[in-house]
Amino acid sequence: MKLTSAARSAAFCLLAAISTGALAQAAPAPAPAAPAAAKPAPAAPARAQLKLLDRIVAVVNDEAITLNELQLRVRITEQQLKRQNIPSPPADVLRRQVLERMIIDRAQLQLARETGVRVDDATVNAAIARIAEQNNTTLPMFRERLEREGLSFARFREDVRDDIIMARLRDREVDSRIQVSEGEIDNFLAAQAGVEAGAVEYDIAQILLRVPDNATTERIEEMRKRAEQLLGELRGGADFARAAASYSNAPEALQGGDLGWRTAERLPTLFLDAVKNLKPGEIGPIVRSPGGFHILKLIGRRNAVEGKLATGPVEQTHVRHILLRVSDLTPEAEVKRRLNDLRERVLKGGQDFGQLARLHSVDGSATRGGDLGWLYPGDTVPEFERAMNRLKPGEISEPVQTPFGWHLIQVLERRTEASPVERNRFTARQALRDRKSDEAYQEWIRQLRDRTYVEYRLED
Repeated sequence: MKLTSAARSAAFCLLAAISTGALAQAAPAPAPAAPAAAKPAPAAPARAQLKLLDRIVAVVNDEAITLNELQLRVRITEQQLKRQNIPSPPADVLRRQVLERMIIDRAQLQLARETGVRVDDATVNAAIARIAEQNNTTLPMFRERLEREGLSFARFREDVRDDIIMARLRDREVDSRIQVSEGEIDNFLAAQAGVEAGAVEYDIAQILLRVPDNATTERIEEMRKRAEQLLGELRGGADFARAAASYSNAPEALQGGDLGWRTAERLPTLFLDAVKNLKPGEIGPIVRSPGGFHILKLIGRRNAVEGKLATGPVEQTHVRHILLRVSDLTPEAEVKRRLNDLRERVLKGGQDFGQLARLHSVDGSATRGGDLGWLYPGDTVPEFERAMNRLKPGEISEPVQTPFGWHLIQVLERRTEASPVERNRFTARQALRDRKSDEAYQEWIRQLRDRTYVEYRLED
């Protein structure tokens, strides 16, 4: 999560005072009475009775990042790496890596504030409620879980607000400027149509050693040698995910550098050339791009046909559902009992499914009798789609669990659409926008970082 101060400008003077030696005096224990003739003991140095509260580890433009903020972010990152089974880097390396992430986040939040990007409390509340739902828990239980893990709910709330702010900033500064032409869509669809059984997708991980725009020749050569040294260590058996978490300047560094599955069209030509002849598990040669030096590892390769857009007939399903969620008042067993009761009322009691959905479903579709309309393959989460596909028109499922809660699903009818041209063009446009957006965002972040004033005090 992004950890920043909620009242940075107001607190800056206090933090600056702390970093330059503002200390809290500890109350000394009362000394035993001394004989009258005894000479008073020499006064202890004042600093021996003082305790350091906090200090600044970096200044970003005119704002401070404190040691306490950094230590909390490091602790959260260590938990994240542990959940992903990525070995944690040495403490000092991880601290520097996390600090750099915090600097980039702080620079974005400063720009957002300066340009009027705001997020109200209602939006934050709704986002936290969705996070709790996705974790299959209620908001009070989610809050309790955070606090058991030693995380402040108030801090988490501000982190969520910062995430939304940065997402809105990206949308305004990057995504809103992405243009996809009709010709690009035509070329994308033509390439999709040419995907044959031998076509592949690649799962690639990268380590990026970033080179600033204004880097000197000496600095570029230094980074090249560092990349060569790191490549040698990796080929000698060093853990790639740990090295990415330690040294990579790419945003996916703390996910082990994994870029996920991508077709050849979604990979930069430089990357594709470096990995197309590798075997899974192998590491390619160093790749130089305008952003810096890349070390690439091929994690896996698979058939790409499954990911191609449909060009022939596609089956659609008209479906409706009733959604209930687990809560403190309605535990899982009770939710399933209620759904089974509703199912019996339709099958044996002849009651209308749509009317029951209006009365009981907690989904937004309740006002439409639970009607989700005509769905294409992939429109719903896998658990819902698998259960839906097993039903014949008119049938009602047993209770089905998904990340959103528990459902009763009823298939109304099915049809075959001869040629989903418009849908494919829409999907192609979104895929092209996503690809362009990722590349443009990385370049925008690099430029923002280069023009941000940063003063490091981590080693003070």
